[in-house]
Amino acid sequence: MGSPDFAVPALAALHRAGHEIAAVYCQPPRPAGRGQRETPCPVHRAARELGLPVRTPARLRQDRAAQAEFAALDLDAAVVAAYGLILPRPMLEAPRRGCLNIHASLLPRWRGASPIQQAILHGDAESGVTIMRMDEGLDTGPILLREAMSLPPRATTPWLHDALAEMGARLILRALTEDPPAVPQPADGVTLAPKLGKADGRLDFAADAAALDARVRAMNPWPGAFFLHAGEALRVLEAEPAEGEGPPGTVLPGPGLVVACGRGALRLLRLQRPGRAPLDAAAFLRGFALPPGTRLGA
Repeated sequence: MGSPDFAVPALAALHRAGHEIAAVYCQPPRPAGRGQRETPCPVHRAARELGLPVRTPARLRQDRAAQAEFAALDLDAAVVAAYGLILPRPMLEAPRRGCLNIHASLLPRWRGASPIQQAILHGDAESGVTIMRMDEGLDTGPILLREAMSLPPRATTPWLHDALAEMGARLILRALTEDPPAVPQPADGVTLAPKLGKADGRLDFAADAAALDARVRAMNPWPGAFFLHAGEALRVLEAEPAEGEGPPGTVLPGPGLVVACGRGALRLLRLQRPGRAPLDAAAFLRGFALPPGTRLGA
């Protein structure tokens, strides 16, 4: 049970290992692209390539028929990875070994929908994957396996996403083979990782440059880091802390595009205007002038 790219390595690993996959559950196809054509999610496409049966219910909690169909599969276990729908109690209790979730954090830290982004945004020194048996709470179930990894100082969401997806694929195979005992999560260290919206990507240059650098690395590719200027939302795809000071949001003199922050400055390395291609700072400035002294957001 999974939908985005994060869940694809686990599905592939289960298939390679010879597990009998009774069904693959994922989000229904949704309109995408300029033509708004119905497009299957990454797990749907991967399952189709593997010749596996796919089910795409739009809801589960109030759908007794979908719950009965799930129970009728007579499962040993359900593997869940970023599925996107809440599983009601009858489904949680249907498989003999329960529903095993691949969660991209070291629980109980970063329970919720955005653990990867939050780890980078808050400058965590480590992240990892937890395999837990799901209950009705928000990522509160007991832990079966957990593995940590150190984060480099300038980790990005795409880098950490891919690393944890591969780690999760490896750990779920261990969990199914070893059947480790379930250990309750500790009561201390609980933090929440709420679902992100577009507003979470907005850059407030009154903040410290280090915090803004982390936000750029955390919020790309979704929801995307951006600032407003001259009526446009300008995306910042890559940035780094720089030397300099001045009123927050002011473009500073010197090579490249350096912006003063509440503390320090931020060098914007790659940017994108709405509907345009991403450009490095030099090319961007040739088509969108931001001379020194410009106050971004004005």
